[in-house]
Amino acid sequence: IPVKVLRHMMGYVPQDNFLFSKTVLYNVGFGTEGISEAEGIKYTKIAQIHSEIEAFPKGYMTELGERGVNMSGGQKQRVSIARALSKKPEIIILDDSLSAVDTKTEESILTHLKETLLETTSILIAHRISTIKHASQIIVLEDGEIVERGRHEELIDKDGIYADMYRKQLLEEKISEA
Repeated sequence: IPVKVLRHMMGYVPQDNFLFSKTVLYNVGFGTEGISEAEGIKYTKIAQIHSEIEAFPKGYMTELGERGVNMSGGQKQRVSIARALSKKPEIIILDDSLSAVDTKTEESILTHLKETLLETTSILIAHRISTIKHASQIIVLEDGEIVERGRHEELIDKDGIYADMYRKQLLEEKISEA
């Protein structure tokens, strides 16, 4: 597959997002041919950022500062998710792209993405188990090597690295709730 064709098929959301000093709508539609505000709204609702954009002084026409300095890290990540969705990709890669949002927002985004991306190959790269535990295939890497592979329940039963990470994250959650 030619690289240009492959890139066109993919949507990619990195952990560290880049936003342009343009309008919010421009940033959501970057990489597509002229996105309408209605389309922008559709994708930002899926990414759980629509209501926050509506609260901006000029909504979707609000100009962002250099690299999106007038947005939080979580807002930038969600705008980048909406941008990737606007491409209508056949393959979407979310590279730790939910790390700056709280777990409740993360859960809502993942639920909406699951409904939206039924026919899309989705690759989620994450340290947070809650991001990946519903995936059909989880691959655990250590030093660049695959050390475990399977569904959440299977990996818990194996009682290896994944299960250990899961227990530690559950403990961290309990401590932070206290």
